[in-house]
Amino acid sequence: MAAAFLDKVNFSIDQPFGVKLDDYLGQAYEAVTGRSINTFVFQEGVTPLSTQQEVAMWTITYLVVIFGGRQIMKSQEAFKLKYLFILHNFLLTVASGALLALFIENLLPILTKHGLFYAICDDGAWTQRLELLYYLNYLVKYWELADTVFLVLKKKPLEFLHYFHHSMTMILCFVQLGGHTSVSWVPITLNLTVHVLMYYYYMRSAAGVRIWWKQYLTTLQIVQFVLDLGFIYFCAYTYFACTYFPWAPNVGKCAGTEGAALFGCGLLTSYLFLFINFYRITYNAKVKASKERGTNANPKAVKSSANGPAKKSKHI
Repeated sequence: MAAAFLDKVNFSIDQPFGVKLDDYLGQAYEAVTGRSINTFVFQEGVTPLSTQQEVAMWTITYLVVIFGGRQIMKSQEAFKLKYLFILHNFLLTVASGALLALFIENLLPILTKHGLFYAICDDGAWTQRLELLYYLNYLVKYWELADTVFLVLKKKPLEFLHYFHHSMTMILCFVQLGGHTSVSWVPITLNLTVHVLMYYYYMRSAAGVRIWWKQYLTTLQIVQFVLDLGFIYFCAYTYFACTYFPWAPNVGKCAGTEGAALFGCGLLTSYLFLFINFYRITYNAKVKASKERGTNANPKAVKSSANGPAKKSKHI
């Protein structure tokens, strides 16, 4: 069996990981749906969770559950849920990594054969297989809503950034699926990269491991949104300039609906400011508190040195 597998290993542009991951996705898709992977099309009212009513219902349900749950939990003991939380984050780490690898496998041939502009702006870059991956990524956003449920059950602080980001990203993925914006792969692949690291961090932290790079993860999220906005602003600008202001410098139209483009620009811009504000409040406050502790400790240190060597603390 191992020899047969090794015979299939062949690294190329179409097979960057040595094996064709799409074949395994096809087998999984057929096992779940009973249909060929090539038959998938995102159709409003036909594909599950493909209508505005369904998205609105789930968003409202999510908000009712988390805020209603907070009220209920006020009189309850916090749930531990350690091992369930570890499993949840492990599975999301694997799912995010698998989706990222599938996106790379599908995007690399497009980028190498047609170039970056084609990949983010041409209708031909919205392929049937990428549409399926966009849809699978969209479904994962519903799964990720469980992150907030864990916070509620564990009686952890529930910040606006958290539930706004979770609910609106689900809506964003739905809007871009309907809008056929070819540039969608840029924010999605960057987001998946961050999520692989983020869910791995949560998994390891829940297991009691001290992770030193949490602050860098938040920095990476901010960089992600800066890159996202660079791409989508460019695509939106050249589309609107070409369509409505042809006298302005532009490089032609970009695929996707105007509503999807404007919604994506507005929402991702809000994410950038919210995450910068989170970083400022969280890490700048820690630095300030650390400096204040150091300042308050100095008089004691001076007095101690004047009276003789200080005693070592057993809590170090």
